[in-house]
Amino acid sequence: MMKYLQKIGRSLMLPVACLPAAGILYGIGYWLDPVGWGSNSLASAFCIKAASAIIDQIPILFALGVSIGMASDRDGTPALAGLVSWLMITTLLSSNAVAMYMKVDVSQVPAAFGKIQNAFIGILAGLIGAGCYNRFKDTRLPDWLAFFSGRRSVAIVTAIASIFAAIILYYIWPVVYGALINFGISIVKLGPLGAGLYAMLNRALIPLGLHHALNAVFWFDTAGINDLGLFWSGAEGAVKGVTGQYMTGFFPVMMFGLVAGAFAMYRAANPERKTMAASLMLAGAFASFFTGITEPIEFAFMFLAPGLYLIHAVLTGISAVICAYLPVRCGFNFSAGLVDYILSFKAPMAVNPLLIIPIGAVFAVIYYFIFSWAIKKFDLKTPGREDEEAENLIVLANDNFTEMARVILEGLGGFENLQDYDYCATRIRAEVKDFMQVDERKLKSSGIPGVIRPSKRNVQVVIGPKVQFVFDELKKLIDASK
Repeated sequence: MMKYLQKIGRSLMLPVACLPAAGILYGIGYWLDPVGWGSNSLASAFCIKAASAIIDQIPILFALGVSIGMASDRDGTPALAGLVSWLMITTLLSSNAVAMYMKVDVSQVPAAFGKIQNAFIGILAGLIGAGCYNRFKDTRLPDWLAFFSGRRSVAIVTAIASIFAAIILYYIWPVVYGALINFGISIVKLGPLGAGLYAMLNRALIPLGLHHALNAVFWFDTAGINDLGLFWSGAEGAVKGVTGQYMTGFFPVMMFGLVAGAFAMYRAANPERKTMAASLMLAGAFASFFTGITEPIEFAFMFLAPGLYLIHAVLTGISAVICAYLPVRCGFNFSAGLVDYILSFKAPMAVNPLLIIPIGAVFAVIYYFIFSWAIKKFDLKTPGREDEEAENLIVLANDNFTEMARVILEGLGGFENLQDYDYCATRIRAEVKDFMQVDERKLKSSGIPGVIRPSKRNVQVVIGPKVQFVFDELKKLIDASK
């Protein structure tokens, strides 16, 4: 079950990768016309409307992305199946359709069906599309139906499955929606404290890969909060000084705190291993500061020093509380890095964005001294302080992806030991036949920040933003070995 949930989380990264395009367009549009939001500038209007075309269709992007990510191969058919499922479910459960089923006026239809086009349903449609594809893509039919054999049968089966899903949702969606709304309201009522609780849980769930599910409740329109969409659009429901509170607190941590924490870990490394620690920490710090991708740093100490990671999660929550209370409001479309920070300055719901700099500077000092103290006090085995010294370390910054892939393949036990393999935003995820053949020391010698073993047969190799290039080289090596 955990593996399945983690795979869903990985699949969500594909549609999320579309959001930076919207962020750039929104940022340019608001910088061109910070007062009229497009009414005073044609170029601004084009940028803002183009960005809205992406943000407003996030549920469909989820349906397509999840169906592709959860499919057994990279064929385009799962995307079509996911779209078919989305169209079927949202049409069958629209307010007008439900009013007809219930024989009542549309105003009497439960509010849940007015919000059927949301990220949760998009993910569900993607899962149905991928599931039907994986199960029926090789189906053989009699000669008189041969045209619909194989992949051509997937859309038909998906449509049938989606009808049954819609029937089930007709009865349970109001309950599920009500539960999501109540959960969201309970957090919102806590104000800044709720923002802090969410931010802390966001970091705490990263090792399990389940933080994406939590994000869907607060960032998108699953439970009516839609913090990300409303921050950038300023549409009905946005509240100046409130909207954006579930994003802002990450900026001081990702742009300043973790960078200082990385420096502290470098300073604490053993003299003979400082070069190795510098290569890991510098690459991770740049990724965190500029793009908000924090996994290269976080996974470097998450399992080596879990107590330190708990401190990091708590500090993230404190940052969110402070930013929500002041108030400071910034937003992102990808993550809380420098690029999104600058683009959000003129967004409709931006409030005191410059305060992020002094707040971040304070958190940098806090992170540095707490990390330095904890590492020395408890002799934490952060990068460069491990008991076993990795040999022949390959530095990722050198972009020697072919050599890295070779070492990783050896560490996984060779291509004969691989049952399945794929990648997400920062990790190569492999399923192995014999877990005893996995050599973690060999894997770490490639220069990666860390290795995760969710189960005996599942291995996650944490690489960072350059994971695609390493994966491509890994695939070439495996294909050449067959």
